[in-house]
Amino acid sequence: MADSAPRGDESGPARPGILMGRPFGIPVYVSPTWFVVAIVITVMFEPQVAEHVHRPLSYVVALAYAILLYASVLLHEIGHSVVARCFGLPVRAITLHILGGVSEIEQEPRTPGREFLVAAAGPLLSLVLGAAGYVTLVLVPLPAVAVLLIQALTIANLIVGVFNLLPGLPLDGGRIVRAAVWKLTGRQRTATVAAGWAGRVVAVAVLILGAVLSVSGDGGRWLTVIWAALVASFIWVGAGEAIRVARIRDRIPLLNARALARRAVRVPQSTPLAEAVRRAQEAGAGAIVVVGHDDDPLGIVSETAVIATPEHRRPWVDAASLTRTLDPGMILPADISGEDLVAAISRAPASEYLLVEPTGELYGVLAAEDISKTFARA
Repeated sequence: MADSAPRGDESGPARPGILMGRPFGIPVYVSPTWFVVAIVITVMFEPQVAEHVHRPLSYVVALAYAILLYASVLLHEIGHSVVARCFGLPVRAITLHILGGVSEIEQEPRTPGREFLVAAAGPLLSLVLGAAGYVTLVLVPLPAVAVLLIQALTIANLIVGVFNLLPGLPLDGGRIVRAAVWKLTGRQRTATVAAGWAGRVVAVAVLILGAVLSVSGDGGRWLTVIWAALVASFIWVGAGEAIRVARIRDRIPLLNARALARRAVRVPQSTPLAEAVRRAQEAGAGAIVVVGHDDDPLGIVSETAVIATPEHRRPWVDAASLTRTLDPGMILPADISGEDLVAAISRAPASEYLLVEPTGELYGVLAAEDISKTFARA
């Protein structure tokens, strides 16, 4: 299973996975959950292999199938990523996990046509791999074990390709639906919400299908139900997240750093924290900026650190000791807004940002918390 939605920054918190390589310069991570799935696949596939290969070599062949299966998923994701890069969309990483994989593309395609091509690339590649496997089986004489492996991989790629074309987010078919609705309506948000609700319908259908198969099947009924529930929950959550993100994106154009800024009071480096807080309260300011001898800003006092400092210790703590040094990315123009503001804070994550006028004069402080509150109302 795969999807290719925009994701978090690779430079953020440590990823829950092992870096396996960088094909086309794209970091590929394997989640620890993959090893659990690999063991399950190996155990389930081994009895078929054992009909052609003696144990314990049969387990090695079965494990090879599990690895090749996820290699197919990786190629599926590379299909998304390569096409995205052709349109100038940065790809942060590819992650393989228990349900397949995900391509972490930084930005949304700017047109429905590009959306369609990026979404369709993965399933198309999977279907091509499945077709290539079928042709190989028909035209090339192979040993029994090779036939077994290629048959399994052919079926798996065809299933992956067809499944991902189901018409609902977060699946690739959902992105194709979004591209179609976007093209018809000219409204990306409407398209996303429609594809998200379609995804919820698909999730319910998968759950019902799993229940029906479990009743009609001869064995593995509970495994069928559990797997169907797992897949359905993945689709349902992903669809809901897509709808929520669409609502959030509606608020992005309304973001304005100047409107969200907190008034800031300047204090020298040696100012006790108690005195700095008193000055801020007296001035009705919501932030404290530490300045040097030439009155240039050196850092912003962390609001979290101030709250964590007991009042009886504040007279003995310098405000400068609770500041974060101003990195270049933490200094933003006061007039920044919308997508530019979101991009700026994504490049340099911080709790506070210094806002300056075009003349270089300090305007105020922008707190990430205030931006989050704006999005939380979505």
